[in-house]
Amino acid sequence: MTAPALQAPNDSAPIGVFDSGVGGLTVLKALCAQLPGESFVYLGDTARLPYGTKSAATVTRYSLKAAEALTEYGVKCLVIACNTVSAFALPAIRERLGAVPVVGVIEPGAEAACSASRSGHIAVIATEGTVRRGAYQAAILRLRSNARVSAQAAALFVALAEEGVCSGPIAESIARHYLAPLFRDDLPGGPPDTLVLGCTHFPMLAGAISAVLAPQVSMVDSASTTAAHVHAVLTAAGLLRPAGAGAVRFLATDDAGRFARVGSRFLQRPISSGEVELVDL
Repeated sequence: MTAPALQAPNDSAPIGVFDSGVGGLTVLKALCAQLPGESFVYLGDTARLPYGTKSAATVTRYSLKAAEALTEYGVKCLVIACNTVSAFALPAIRERLGAVPVVGVIEPGAEAACSASRSGHIAVIATEGTVRRGAYQAAILRLRSNARVSAQAAALFVALAEEGVCSGPIAESIARHYLAPLFRDDLPGGPPDTLVLGCTHFPMLAGAISAVLAPQVSMVDSASTTAAHVHAVLTAAGLLRPAGAGAVRFLATDDAGRFARVGSRFLQRPISSGEVELVDL
């Protein structure tokens, strides 16, 4: 595939945000809070989700198409608001987009985990693909070579978040199912003292997850640290918008109604189906 002709970014251009579905709206929420004067174009590839169970080649192919679609909106920065895409496709996207800065969620999340952990024993819950790729494990060990990282796929959390079953006995029972093996007291050196929520859906279940963790365990959500990193990247590149009223444009590849309904919970503000434009990748 031939790369699109890219214009040099400018500070008035929007920031592109990409996810396989609505989970990345938790990152968009943090970005809007951190960068209230910026405009955003959010693309959810709802026709092809979930990405978390797909092969690296498939995730990369889908992600490159989405990234190229967002360049057509003249974005000055692209935020990969999906842990699976960040794990599998970030280098390929950076190569394809050239001068446009591309920020993933894994490195900021790993930095926050390393800062939060006292013992260096860190647990990660994520999709099957992110865990299989070992991206968080590698990123944490690059920053803290003596760390111990335990990882667990937690696919049911995605369904719970999208169905709105984010608290109560069902959510807590499933949280206990996934977390009990990771946080056993009889583990060599003791259980982890930090948990990374390695999927953008998982912050929706933070209450249920906290309810089954010991109170001394720190929980890391990469959304706020990613937003802070984007702020720093734009500032360093001279691309931070000096002033303005922020706006958000929503794009999806299937079912605008469901995107609006489920996405409203993730963004924590109403989205009407009329706000969601369907695009074909």
